[in-house]
Amino acid sequence: MSHRSFARAAGVVFAFVFIVHLLRLVLGWEAVIGGVVIPMWVSGLGLIIAGILGYYGFRHQRQ
Repeated sequence: MSHRSFARAAGVVFAFVFIVHLLRLVLGWEAVIGGVVIPMWVSGLGLIIAGILGYYGFRHQRQ
């Protein structure tokens, strides 16, 4: 796998994670893992991190 295709694949995965976190925040979905309710601020943090990583993945793919 070339660096360009890896960067594209990483950008797509992180863009998907970004969208899921955004939907959870907008629609108020509850996330429960092992009986523990995950607070919404975790999705806010995940949204920021996934957005940055997705951006850099797509940006690196173009170079």
